[in-house]
Amino acid sequence: MRSNCNNSLRIIVAALALGGSSAAAIADEVTDRSQDPNLWAAPGGDQALTRHSALKSINASNVRHLQMVWSQSSGTLRGHEGQPLVVVVNGKPMMYMESGWPNIVQALDLTDPDHPKEVWNYRKTSNRDESAVPRACCDTVNRGPSFADGKLVFGTLDGFVIALDAATGKEVWTVKHAHPDKGETITPAPLIAEGKVLIGFGGDEFAARGRFTAYNLADGKKVWECYNTGSDADVCLTKQSNKKHPEYGTAGHDLGISGFPGDEWQRGGGAMWGFYSYDPELHLVYASSGNPGLWSPSYRCGVKTHEECNNGKWDNKWSMTIFARKVDTGEVVWAYQMTPFDQWDYDGINENMLEDATVDGKPRKILMHFDRNGFAYVLDRTDGTLLRATKYVTTNWAEKVDMKTGRPVKVKEHSPLEAHRNTQACPSAMGGKDQQPCAIDPAEPGIAYCPTNNWCMEDEPQERSHTQQGTVYVFANVFMYPEKPGITGKFKKYNTLTGETIWEIPDPYPNWGGALVTDGGLAFYGSLNGDFRAVDRNSGEVLWQRRLGSGIIGNPITYSVNGKQYVSVWSGIGGWIGLPVTAGLDLNDKFGAIGATAMTKAAGLSMIPQGGTLYTFAVQE
Repeated sequence: MRSNCNNSLRIIVAALALGGSSAAAIADEVTDRSQDPNLWAAPGGDQALTRHSALKSINASNVRHLQMVWSQSSGTLRGHEGQPLVVVVNGKPMMYMESGWPNIVQALDLTDPDHPKEVWNYRKTSNRDESAVPRACCDTVNRGPSFADGKLVFGTLDGFVIALDAATGKEVWTVKHAHPDKGETITPAPLIAEGKVLIGFGGDEFAARGRFTAYNLADGKKVWECYNTGSDADVCLTKQSNKKHPEYGTAGHDLGISGFPGDEWQRGGGAMWGFYSYDPELHLVYASSGNPGLWSPSYRCGVKTHEECNNGKWDNKWSMTIFARKVDTGEVVWAYQMTPFDQWDYDGINENMLEDATVDGKPRKILMHFDRNGFAYVLDRTDGTLLRATKYVTTNWAEKVDMKTGRPVKVKEHSPLEAHRNTQACPSAMGGKDQQPCAIDPAEPGIAYCPTNNWCMEDEPQERSHTQQGTVYVFANVFMYPEKPGITGKFKKYNTLTGETIWEIPDPYPNWGGALVTDGGLAFYGSLNGDFRAVDRNSGEVLWQRRLGSGIIGNPITYSVNGKQYVSVWSGIGGWIGLPVTAGLDLNDKFGAIGATAMTKAAGLSMIPQGGTLYTFAVQE
């Protein structure tokens, strides 16, 4: 490992010596580091969010000998989404991990990889805002740190973005990015690209107005900031935006204002709290926006009927949108809205995975996105051309996506609108997949390994009682239930180009954690009962599993030190699906946590203990 990483460092030093700009050197550093399979260099393993590793020492023939080597407490309970990083700092292999609230960061020296040593830890102690905890709609989780230029960068639930010296744990800079009193809380991992730290926040259920910001990695100064609702200028739309696809919406109309009644765009959600990807050749950042604020849709439409609200005038742009932005300026190159005038809370924030593929006989740079709304999208990431939109779970709210317009063909019977009318829909508001990321192998174009949700809902909008930011802004009674009794999760291998499910593994417990695929012929994922599994990628056969101390909602990673491969994953029930457990809610309230209590009860999650531990495994023959 050290040899490979020292070569990487020499490349970076050489680039600097040749007079390359600081931004270019950092961009090369991130790209080069992610190409070293011994490391886990970014939240998704690489900038394309593949969650793929070329390591194969752990493989289908020996995975049965996988044993726990060590574990490390995060120092907290409640939900543990995200993943650690493994990088080299000052010649030493290091692991960095961040807990949920109060966001404790630990640095582990992996020089002796079977016996890691904590060398520093950090917890911000000043100016903390405890009000962020009840304002975090879906638990006090965090999706991990990022690393570049010797700095570890991460967010805190109460709105700080912090850069630490990765060697010492000392603060380099701190900025206040999100404001809980406006409904804003930070759960996402930042993306670092071309010398910039890019990050959004969550808060759509608390009347936040989403925005995406780039800070200078060197000193934390703001470089640009773009909103996801509001005027064209606020959204960073230009005359060139959506040039290839004007049907998606163009500048000159302030669609981020006119698509809402009155001033509702100021509470119009669209927050970006998922994982972000980056294409270093196109210099584009891909990030998706969330739901348009309150769940009582009639208040987001200036007319009365389902047909009028879905004629294109009241789309609530630019919520539920995949954005491709120039990393230097934030300017929108293209923006595609998946669920115009959202009526179900099909938050559009899920990850955008990047790879190259031949589609319909033509080589394409594609983006794959498994949305909460039940459709798996494939787009040309250079210009936003929609190539595929297939149903990957049971989906009845829409017949299909019109491939000419890009708009879903909605089914009125399954579309909530006016207050006090109960409507059934599949998938539920938690989606065919929530934030739990899929994994792809670029050697298998179009194929994804995905943890999915398999439940439906009854949704009854309510009357709105206030418009105050920072206060619960939902106004809907939602009851969620398994589509089929006894099955709440499925881990599946899915072909996004054909719409075929190649294989799937049904589970009585939800699969709320992410996936990992390796060249050892394996896919790893976890279940909310605590089972951590290794699956044969070809057949879908579970080859190995171990019960961990709590439910798994984290994302597995793999790395290698001194030629020995390891796999690590967080355990700690929580997230939206586990919030009734972590917050101690009454499971007899079937509408609690916006429907999560009913699913918690149906899946028996109240019998899963809380946790907050990173487990690490290796083959012991």
